[in-house]
Amino acid sequence: MELTRIQHTSISFISSFALRCAVDLDISGRIREHGRPMPLNELARSIPIPPEKDSMLLRLMALLVHQGYFVQSEAGYQITPLSEHISTEGSDVGAYVRLVTEVQLLKDWDRLSDVFKDTSKCTLIDKLYEGKQFFEVVKEIPKFGNLYNEAMASTSKSLMRGLLARYPHIFEGIKSLVDVGGGTGAAVRIIAEAFPTLKCTVFDLPHVVENATKTDFIDVVGGDMFQKIPPADAYFLKNVLHDWADEDCIRILKQCKEAIESSKHGGKVIVIDIILDSENDDPKAVETSLLLDISMMCLHGSQERNKQEWHDIILGAGYSGYKIYPVQLGVYSVIELCP
Repeated sequence: MELTRIQHTSISFISSFALRCAVDLDISGRIREHGRPMPLNELARSIPIPPEKDSMLLRLMALLVHQGYFVQSEAGYQITPLSEHISTEGSDVGAYVRLVTEVQLLKDWDRLSDVFKDTSKCTLIDKLYEGKQFFEVVKEIPKFGNLYNEAMASTSKSLMRGLLARYPHIFEGIKSLVDVGGGTGAAVRIIAEAFPTLKCTVFDLPHVVENATKTDFIDVVGGDMFQKIPPADAYFLKNVLHDWADEDCIRILKQCKEAIESSKHGGKVIVIDIILDSENDDPKAVETSLLLDISMMCLHGSQERNKQEWHDIILGAGYSGYKIYPVQLGVYSVIELCP
């Protein structure tokens, strides 16, 4: 049993690349387009795969079926709610799968022990790109930057749908909202569709918002969240603060608080991020959170945080109080901050 567990952990990276393969071949999209259970040979020809490699596809599908991405019957393969999220058309997380399996991000993970031994505050990105920070790399390598933006936009879809389904009241009564670090505006577009009278603004670095779409209800503003944030009733930060050290998070939240105060409308800050919780009833969610914490440590030199750490940051930024919504959005929670 001990050996099996060690073997499983050691080779689990294969699952990542098997999933990447399914995304690249758009297996989910092909089966969905087929409209009925799809036999192996028809799936193979649709990709297309040479007949002599059908047995390889069979073995790949065996793993993906075991992991719940597809189901198999005598009639063929069918998609599941899980594989719905990795089809090319309307994909929620296909781009995210490509990002986290990107060789440029993975090739130095075998040097993780060196990071621990190094007396400086280096990260794996520092070692790989000679002292540059993650977001500097994203900016300087367009291909990588585009993939990152696509990945962040793709995960926004299911996350935002879950947020609006569970907590629509969070956005009720708000007249204006700024999505701080909003990327290309994927999250804001979903909010604007649900609340068409809400004036939304996508706010991010100028080179990032170049690809954001401006509409009658969505404005696009380029700037630096550490310097000044546009005034609004409310501020939205999704998967932003976990990229930054505690002191940077306090600076960002202070900027939001000052902008709310200058608007003279009261207001709030809405944070979607991970809260580490070892008592979570879902062991897969706990492990995923811990893996993401290691990822933040290696890529950004930052971290995921537990409730006490969030408490210290929020009060350290001068907020009068906050509320954590108990129902999690997968591994994510919603924190509503009061100025």
